[in-house]
Amino acid sequence: MKVLLINGSPRANGNTALALGEVAATLNREGVDTVTASIGKQAVQGCIACGMCGRIGKCTFNDDLYYQVWRAVKDGICGLVVGSPVYYGGPNGSLCAFLDRMFYSLGPLLEYKPAAGDLVCRRGGQENVDGAGRCHPLLSM
Repeated sequence: MKVLLINGSPRANGNTALALGEVAATLNREGVDTVTASIGKQAVQGCIACGMCGRIGKCTFNDDLYYQVWRAVKDGICGLVVGSPVYYGGPNGSLCAFLDRMFYSLGPLLEYKPAAGDLVCRRGGQENVDGAGRCHPLLSM
């Protein structure tokens, strides 16, 4: 069993990485392998609804981050955890753009897989968690 962790923070060693590290450690103790993909500071192309993924089986924008996630999903992950810092009442915009591409192109392979959102916020916690659904229903808690 393997769970994919997606770090939506631009900070390699920030609070989101720390929180996802705790998730990974707990899963590893229970015998579940984890793989982490990090957005980092790279620019992320959003989905343009071109429909190419329906024809070729993956997003037409084949950047390194997408390829890493695509490979993990194709290899048969059994779950997904998405982590994000909260900016102005919602998740990182780059993460939202990436999730749109990922869910549009890989949706059928992710159906019925357990998923969780790990939002890291400093103040106004509940409002931030509620606002995360604006990015993607996956992050709604």
